[in-house]
Amino acid sequence: MAAEMRADTGGKSRGDTGGGAGSEPADETASVAARALDTLAARGQTLAVAESLTGGLVAGALTGVPGASRVFRGSVTAYATGLKRDILGVDGPLLDARGAVDAEVARQMARGVRRVLSAHWGIATTGVAGPDPQDGQPVGTVFVAADGPGGTGGVLRLTLDGDRRRIRRDTVAAVLRLLVSQLTENAAAQDTEQRGEF
Repeated sequence: MAAEMRADTGGKSRGDTGGGAGSEPADETASVAARALDTLAARGQTLAVAESLTGGLVAGALTGVPGASRVFRGSVTAYATGLKRDILGVDGPLLDARGAVDAEVARQMARGVRRVLSAHWGIATTGVAGPDPQDGQPVGTVFVAADGPGGTGGVLRLTLDGDRRRIRRDTVAAVLRLLVSQLTENAAAQDTEQRGEF
């Protein structure tokens, strides 16, 4: 099982103009999406997405990249908590105990969408975009996860400021960056194994 990674943005995001348009420029998010897809294509691997608070925005960012069909299998927008359990296989007692905004829920969503859509990698988003708290978590609490072959992957906890639109856009950028970092780490580990270094 991958160790949980934690990060707190402290409510500060690059490029914040206070206009609520999102702190991650669209072209930068597209660049990260393209990098992830190119890396996966070079490996002959595929990707599936499970989304809650982002409601399809991650899939949109990926399919906005020309040639995404080489890699992208599809997505499940499991906005309702029950769908996380019934479609993605997230543990029911876990959802009952902790709610949908939780690191382990995000991890199980990523793993579940990999299984459901027969992909090498799964990524997932869950959190509170607002305007109200959810499951005892304040607005801006977000978990993103990646799950890959051989137990690779991780979970990132974010604390985001801004309006609903900005939180959702920042979440899209964060889950794509997490995927790229996991792909890079995975490649480095494979290279070390091939060289016989430990």
